[in-house]
Amino acid sequence: MSALLELKNLHVAINSKAVLKGVNLVINEGEVHTLMGPNGSGKSTLSNTIMGHPKYRVTKGDILYQGKSILKMEPYQRALIGIFLAFQYPKEIAGVTLEEFLLAAYRAKQAYNEPTKPPVLVFRFKKMLHEIMKEFKMPEDFSERFLNQGFSGGEKKKAEALQMAVLEPILAVLDETDSGLDVDALKTITVNIDKVMRKKNTGVLLVTHYQRILKHLKPDFVHVMKDGRIIKSGGPKLAHELEEKGYEQL
Repeated sequence: MSALLELKNLHVAINSKAVLKGVNLVINEGEVHTLMGPNGSGKSTLSNTIMGHPKYRVTKGDILYQGKSILKMEPYQRALIGIFLAFQYPKEIAGVTLEEFLLAAYRAKQAYNEPTKPPVLVFRFKKMLHEIMKEFKMPEDFSERFLNQGFSGGEKKKAEALQMAVLEPILAVLDETDSGLDVDALKTITVNIDKVMRKKNTGVLLVTHYQRILKHLKPDFVHVMKDGRIIKSGGPKLAHELEEKGYEQL
C-alpha cells in the first residue's frame, strides 16, 4: 500500500536561493505529523511547495501523493484531489461571502470526483453547512460574512477549520494554525480539526512553533527542521524536549 504523502529528497529554491535541501518524509492516512523548527528553517516553504505555490521551484526530488507524482499539477488540481492547506495568514476577499466561497469549492470538487452527478443544490448545501457550524458552535451568521474581511485572527482560523470540514480533505497541511490564538480559541479549533480528520482518516502535517497545540491535537510523529532539512524525528516527547531546551541542543 502506497503512503498518502511521500517527499523524496526534496530540494526547493526561491529565485536562485536554495531553501529546502533534501527533505524526506512519509505520511500515511490518519497520521498526524508535527513539523517544528526555528524561523527561516523552511517549514512554510515546505507547506507551500506541497500545495504547488508557483513561487517555490522544485529543483530536485519528488512529491508523491497516493503513489503518484504531483509536481506538474497546479494548486487547484491538488486541491481537487484532496490536498488542503490552512494558511499561516489567510487572505481577505471582499464581496464574496464564506458561504459562497465554500459552495463554489464544494461544487468544483464534486464535479471533479463525481462528474456524472448533478451539482449540489444550494438549499441542501446550506443545510449541510449550518449543521457543521452548529456542531462547531459557530454563530448562524458567520458564513454570511465576506471571506476573512474584518475577521479576528481566531475567526480566520475558525473559518479555515470550517472549510476543512466542508471539503473533507485526504491530506491537510496546517501552517501555524495556532498563531495568534488565545487558549480557548485554540482548544475549539483543534477539537474541530480532530473531528474532521477522524471522520475521513485524514493525514495531517502540522507546522508549529509551540508545543501547546499538541495538547489538543496529538501527534504520532514530531520532526525538527533546520536549514532546509529534517534533522531529527521522534515521538511526542521530542516536542516537550524542544519546549524545555530549545533548538540549540540539536
